[in-house]
Amino acid sequence: MADDDTDFPPGDGPSSGVSVTLTAGTLRAIRERVGQRGVSAYLERAAQRQIERDQLDELIAAFEEVHGPADPEAVAAKRARLTGEGSGAGVAA
Repeated sequence: MADDDTDFPPGDGPSSGVSVTLTAGTLRAIRERVGQRGVSAYLERAAQRQIERDQLDELIAAFEEVHGPADPEAVAAKRARLTGEGSGAGVAA
């Protein structure tokens, strides 16, 4: 297929049919959410999200290789600040 030679980012380029194998329960759950005709679009979005997560994992691993692992206390403090949890001190209104 000629399109295999073109470097498209995830979500771009022409559609291409493939065969996938899913467990019956997973397929049923997808169809309950999106109907019979929405399965391909649902799986496309799911694959794109997984690629984003994989790339984020790679970015984190590269950062940790250079800087070491993140300080869990600092991460918890930033999470609390972003979500508004905790005392609320220092959270902008």
